Amino acid sequence: MLDPAQLRDDFDGVRQRVLRRGGDVAPAFDRLAGLDARRRELLPRVEQLKAERNRDGEAIAQAKRRGEDASELLAASSRRAEAIRQLDADLKALEEERRALLLTLPNAPHASVPDGSDASGNVEVRRVGEPPSFDFTPLAHWDLGPALGILDFERAARMSGARFSVLLGAGARMARALINLMLDLHTREHGYTEVEPPFLVNTDALTGTGNLPKFEADLFRIAGEWDLYLIPTAEVPLTNLHREELIEQARLPLRYTAYTPCFRSEAGSYGADVRGLIRQHQFDKVELMAFTTPDESYQELERLTRCAERVLEVLGLPFRTMLLCTGDMGFASAKTYDIEVWLPSQQAYREISSCSNTEAFQARRAGIRYRPSTGGKPVHVHTLNGSGLAVGRTLIAILENCQQADGSVRVPPALVPYMGGVEVITPRG
Repeated sequence: MLDPAQLRDDFDGVRQRVLRRGGDVAPAFDRLAGLDARRRELLPRVEQLKAERNRDGEAIAQAKRRGEDASELLAASSRRAEAIRQLDADLKALEEERRALLLTLPNAPHASVPDGSDASGNVEVRRVGEPPSFDFTPLAHWDLGPALGILDFERAARMSGARFSVLLGAGARMARALINLMLDLHTREHGYTEVEPPFLVNTDALTGTGNLPKFEADLFRIAGEWDLYLIPTAEVPLTNLHREELIEQARLPLRYTAYTPCFRSEAGSYGADVRGLIRQHQFDKVELMAFTTPDESYQELERLTRCAERVLEVLGLPFRTMLLCTGDMGFASAKTYDIEVWLPSQQAYREISSCSNTEAFQARRAGIRYRPSTGGKPVHVHTLNGSGLAVGRTLIAILENCQQADGSVRVPPALVPYMGGVEVITPRG
């Protein structure tokens, strides 16, 4: 959520920063301006009435001590009390509408984020590794996986519908191996604390991360009286680990990693990546999460992004890192790097991780603050998150980049110990 104090002090400045993202946010800001004007009108009136009520109380007390008739004073005081109750109710309704509007507004982009309306405005930061060259026509993973007997879309469709898959044999083992490699790397080399969070969360948790109310159509809600949704990403439960908490600054930064399945309805993405594992309703992911101070959050974003990139380096997969422009960032993000892995079947780099600094946007919604070591008032933390990595897309990248002319797939050396020594996946694997 945008900072209400900044909106009061520099409304036009905040508005212009958010408008850099594009989209139809101007009406919400116009409504906020009207609500703020109404608030400034009501506050002096209610404060004046409360001051008069206090004077009435003293005048009534004095009249009673003198034995005088205080009925007129009491009637006037009663009328003022009713007016105060009505004004307080009006102010409460105004604040509720204001908060509801703030929940619909995206984060303001950081000054270093380039302007742009879509992915064409993104900027390449670095490129690592060279795309492989083949002396044969490489297969797409949706052909290669079934031919190896490790990936089945048809059986998944019969039991669950489109955009689901079944991994079999070496395919299932590779997914498990990737999860273990990623978690070991992030906990042992990068210092993250492993977490196994709930896969179901409530409305407050999703509101805290910015998924609700704006993206409810993308979520799977549990039927019945339960206030629970399947998580779209481990970012949601990891952020809410410290919901409504006051953290001592000496504990920061806090870094967490978690493997979870993720569930997304992909509302509005009909026709996009319908083949294969790119865009599924259910997929596995290892998430990275950090809580830190405002002064250190952009240094932490660089670190978190490098931790995610490290997985691809260990696996020997070619990738590039892109700085997203204002029009391509996620709702809660102030700055985002996308890591894109090379897919030979598409002759293109495709996203495998997004690493974002949301600054205090999520922390305000979730009530996460820290106590400065130097004293003073509590301050909202900055939260950061990123995929480290999406397991299905990593599996795709291995199948396509490591395929061989005979239809087999070479297992990256770093993954061989996690695969029980298997170095090559063949149709018999």
